[in-house]
Amino acid sequence: MTTALTGFDYRRVPVADGVSLNVAVGGAGSPVVLLHGFPQTHLMWRHVAADLAADHTVICPDLRGYGDSDKPAETGAATYAKRTMAADVVALARALGHERFALAGHDRGALVAFRAGLDHPAAITHLACLDVLPTLDMWQVMRGAEAAVGFHLYLMAQPPGLPEQMIAASADEFFGHFLDRWAGDARVFPADVRAAYLRACREAIPSIVADYRASAGIDVEHDRADREAGNRLRMPVTVLQQDWGAALGYDAAALWRAWAPDLRHEIVACGHFMAEEAPADVAKALRELLSR
Repeated sequence: MTTALTGFDYRRVPVADGVSLNVAVGGAGSPVVLLHGFPQTHLMWRHVAADLAADHTVICPDLRGYGDSDKPAETGAATYAKRTMAADVVALARALGHERFALAGHDRGALVAFRAGLDHPAAITHLACLDVLPTLDMWQVMRGAEAAVGFHLYLMAQPPGLPEQMIAASADEFFGHFLDRWAGDARVFPADVRAAYLRACREAIPSIVADYRASAGIDVEHDRADREAGNRLRMPVTVLQQDWGAALGYDAAALWRAWAPDLRHEIVACGHFMAEEAPADVAKALRELLSR
């Protein structure tokens, strides 16, 4: 079964009071941290990680609240703020001996990576974000009937209680919906990988909802404060995205360029899960970023 990254060592690393992350580490060379998205775990990087490990130290954690990492109870808005999750990632890299590292994230992991780039510019040498917009921009463009594709954002933004109960009542169908609808071809997920994703999500409903709830509140506040202060990403940035702008009426490259002066923005032809649907293309884009 494909439930672990082949050739990678696994360990649990404390990153904050009472919080340890499950992490796979492999390869040798300059460090690259890869952050997974929703509704997935670090397994989504299995192809890209194997490619990059030929000449890089590749670090693939499960985010706080996901997979086999700790899932602290939501005691306030900060518990699953992207600022908190970004600090986890920096602490993880430091615990593994890396004060500076390249960082790539997909979906939710890309939002964590974006926040890490703003909050910890001295630590992040290169930044890649796959198929997201920054949180503040996302909420500004998700309007009208076309925004129905993001119904889960509004559901999980609600106060604690109802969204968790609704999702738990049909968890596999809920999380499986996104695997089926967002992939260019759902067959990209082997049965064991799909089962691993669904199991991990089933076991993490409160923390996944808390992660999304933070993105409707405290994460917006943090992004807005950075925009008003004129803070921008100082490192080379690559963004890979589908062409959602055609449907929702926005210029994704322009939105990203407002945050990242040194930007390479590419539209990809595959579905949302590009690290699994087009791993060679993603690995190539990351290698090109690392050469900048």
